[in-house]
Amino acid sequence: MEVLTAHGAVGLIGDDTSLMIGGFLGVGTPESIITELIAQKKKGLTVIGNDSAFPDKGIGRLISEQLVKKLIVSHIGTNPVTQKQMIEKSLEVELVPQGSLIEKIRAGGVGLGGILTPTGVGTVVEESKQIIESEGQKYILELPIKAKFALIKAKKADYMGNLFYSLTAKNFNPLIALAADIVIAEVEEIVPVGSMSPEEIHTPGILVDYVVVGGKKNG
Repeated sequence: MEVLTAHGAVGLIGDDTSLMIGGFLGVGTPESIITELIAQKKKGLTVIGNDSAFPDKGIGRLISEQLVKKLIVSHIGTNPVTQKQMIEKSLEVELVPQGSLIEKIRAGGVGLGGILTPTGVGTVVEESKQIIESEGQKYILELPIKAKFALIKAKKADYMGNLFYSLTAKNFNPLIALAADIVIAEVEEIVPVGSMSPEEIHTPGILVDYVVVGGKKNG
């Protein structure tokens, strides 16, 4: 694990790359890294997350700056800017049921070939997807999702990269950390090795490549 500034961490990210970003309506989203993505004008991004938050918060800020080419989320209902860009076809939006989305991410992270789910059978969700029947029940084969980078937000890290998330900020972050080639974690503080109890470690440091010390919100 290496400690970087937000500027240095975002400097590793090129245009036209894929990012998984933690958070639920902005809670648990690495806002300092988002700010730096905007400052460095990283564009053509494919962003995977739970939602697009709000126009001025979380992933929504990247949408507002028109830096996102494709968005894979479970809903966009709280962000009218996302809706507008989707209708205008300036942004490609793939909507995935929330449970299916996190399971697709988990499958990507643990090396599964996909998941079988009844969610969406008989709806537009099943279009162009393989249907598998087992014991009289139809299932959609949902393929795994991975990304080049995972951008996650934790309350604190130690100098081995072990992470602790606060309350509901945990949300998608631990599973996203499994499903990307490079993991960048924004934290509020870095504490000495050994000062975190085993029960506090939600993401082990072996998964974390870089740590950025950021703001004290939404962690």
